[in-house]
Amino acid sequence: MLNPVIEKAYEILNGKELDQNYFYELSQLNGEDILDLLSLANKVKERFANEKSLCSIMNAKSGVCNEDCRFCAQSSHNKTEAETYPLESIDKIVRKAEECYEAGVQSFAIVTSGTGYGTLSKEFMQITDAIDAIHKKYPEKNVCVSIGNMSDETVRKLSKHNIYHFNINIQTNPKKYRELISTTHTIEQKFDTVKLLKKYGINVCCGGIIGLGETMDDRVEMAFALKELDVNVIPINVLIPIKGTPLENQAALSVSEIVKTFALFRLINPSKIIKFAAGRETKMKDFQGLIMLAGANGFITGGYLTTRGREIKDDMLFQKELDMFKHQ
Repeated sequence: MLNPVIEKAYEILNGKELDQNYFYELSQLNGEDILDLLSLANKVKERFANEKSLCSIMNAKSGVCNEDCRFCAQSSHNKTEAETYPLESIDKIVRKAEECYEAGVQSFAIVTSGTGYGTLSKEFMQITDAIDAIHKKYPEKNVCVSIGNMSDETVRKLSKHNIYHFNINIQTNPKKYRELISTTHTIEQKFDTVKLLKKYGINVCCGGIIGLGETMDDRVEMAFALKELDVNVIPINVLIPIKGTPLENQAALSVSEIVKTFALFRLINPSKIIKFAAGRETKMKDFQGLIMLAGANGFITGGYLTTRGREIKDDMLFQKELDMFKHQ
């Protein structure tokens, strides 16, 4: 018999929005109830957001970041072994994009370390030149960026370069941003950038990380914050503890807790694209398919920023098997 708490959630299939307090209760389910929750999340995805979404990223500028994000290998405050280098050349960025597109990925993102770009600096203009060079060679493909906090001037300039999505994650419950993420910048700066991106018509990819030490209630808070921001894509990362960061000894999340979180994000944001980013292979391992049946639309493939991912060819086969599973 279906748990009455889950039964109420079926109203989402009819387009009803449920109160945030209800999701705190839903987040406490465990055992076999989680499987029922996953089943509902998959039904909601199929009805409201039945779209595949695979992308690949390039760490185009690595390390030496002045921010003190507790999870990050690239922060200058953390003593890690992450590679450091300045912004890659336009030719190298284009070659990486070509490699990803030729492997079958539709969307490619240029990612840079650092606070962001408040002026039309030489480095910022090199990024826009790289975007244009990729579009010239692959006009039918998608180019995305993740380059930090922005100003009205830089967002306005970027809006003229056909950006598919701009990624800027809020990372966690906004009320706990200073406690769980960083003391050198504020969540309000990220909110301001999201508002500017929307002002100039740039689609926003915005999500966060689970496994930082937050509670299930914090995850519900983050999901509702993203709902309020009305972002287009929600990437969810599972923390990979990195030696030399304050979170290097953080306890790993269980598979059941991870899939429950994905299901909740889907039920709270029924029509949005939800992606599994870092932690997919290392944390889910043999259970990766469960995430795709828990409301996720897709994933990042081919590696992350300072950690390895799976080969694109392996993930393309994985996606093909998922498609066959759904249509048999």
